[in-house]
Amino acid sequence: MTKEEFQELVQEISGAISGKPLDDVLAAELNEKFPPESDIFNNIRGACDQAIADGWMCKQEHSGIKFGRVINDLDGFSVDVVEMNNVVGPHHRHPKGEINMIMPIEGDAKFDDNGEGWFVYGPDTAHRPTVTDGNAIVLYLLPDGEIEFTGK
Repeated sequence: MTKEEFQELVQEISGAISGKPLDDVLAAELNEKFPPESDIFNNIRGACDQAIADGWMCKQEHSGIKFGRVINDLDGFSVDVVEMNNVVGPHHRHPKGEINMIMPIEGDAKFDDNGEGWFVYGPDTAHRPTVTDGNAIVLYLLPDGEIEFTGK
């Protein structure tokens, strides 16, 4: 799995949602069009697993969280991937929102109380990303790559 191949996979998602409002409607659309049992969801998950194993994805680590920006701009989104195991991450704000693809690795891992699938934070939201009940990979798309770590 190369970065270019990974980008092609994710572009199927980013191209389908580019320009749409980040809200509950988008989350429902993503869960309907690209559910966890779909080929594209499973292909992206497999690509993340392979890229992490190959060492080019999630190659940074801080406080038990493996992370990294994989793509700077894809249809107006940056693409980041984190691997978290029963941990709370740093508080941050999403000026334009955040789209999360939640992929449990072990257990019934949840990201901010959401199980496998898609979850969307709207513009001007903030949180401390939290994975409970196991280990998960979370791919997130940020409009224009905007994220503000608050230090809270």
